[in-house]
Amino acid sequence: MTAVAITVTVILAAAALLALIRALRGPSILDRVVATDVLLAIIVAAIATEAAYTLDATALPVLVVLSTLGFTSSVSVARFVRTDR
Repeated sequence: MTAVAITVTVILAAAALLALIRALRGPSILDRVVATDVLLAIIVAAIATEAAYTLDATALPVLVVLSTLGFTSSVSVARFVRTDR
């Protein structure tokens, strides 16, 4: 189980680093918004992985709030971009 946790941590860290690079170097604001949304999804996955590894369910309300925030921000940006053009 420890090897799986280490592997998942390395994969999530690499994905977070790539998303952060895209957020910093993105040529447009839409690229930056998508990168931060992906970064939020990676954070949710990391918290869920930690909760599953420790068998602790106290992080579930945080996961629900972060997931709702990610959904709401994505819909808001999509509506703003659609009405802007």
